[in-house]
Amino acid sequence: MATLAPDIMLTPAAAARVAAIAGKQNKPAILRLSVDGGGCSGFQYKFGFADAPEGDDTVAETDGVRLVVDSVSLDLVRGCQVDYVESLGGAAFRVENPNAASGCGCGSSFAI
Repeated sequence: MATLAPDIMLTPAAAARVAAIAGKQNKPAILRLSVDGGGCSGFQYKFGFADAPEGDDTVAETDGVRLVVDSVSLDLVRGCQVDYVESLGGAAFRVENPNAASGCGCGSSFAI
């Protein structure tokens, strides 16, 4: 069963962007964050849309939009905040991860 916990957070800016994308694609406003091995720093973040939370997911909700993380990935991103930032260099979802000892310049991979 999915658990609702403060272990992860979705900012209002990220929630608004997820809602906009989900609305255009006729999908539920559920963003899945997972961690895979690889990337230039050892682990990389992976984002995708989910139809529903899985049984072992942790769920954070902001403005009616849910962020879900599986139990294995949660150990690597516990306490993180997912934000959406726009700058002259582009726009992207950004993970602020207090567990990361280092990261890469693009912000999509990290090391523990």
